[in-house]
Amino acid sequence: MHIVVIAWLYVTVLMALTETSIVAGVLTLVFYGLLPTMLLLWLFGGSARRRALRMPKEETPANSCADQEKPGH
Repeated sequence: MHIVVIAWLYVTVLMALTETSIVAGVLTLVFYGLLPTMLLLWLFGGSARRRALRMPKEETPANSCADQEKPGH
């Protein structure tokens, strides 16, 4: 999916460079490039976010031993 995002941003940057004014170029880049890309990544990244929230934090043996040796716990 990342190659699609890179290609889309490449196309929109080239579109923005061909605009007649700087304002039109910036608006083209933002509304045709950045906002749709962020929406796409947010929508397709939802399952990964939910999976990360469901997984319990894994403790390594070094961390669990270090927590037991700290005074005041």
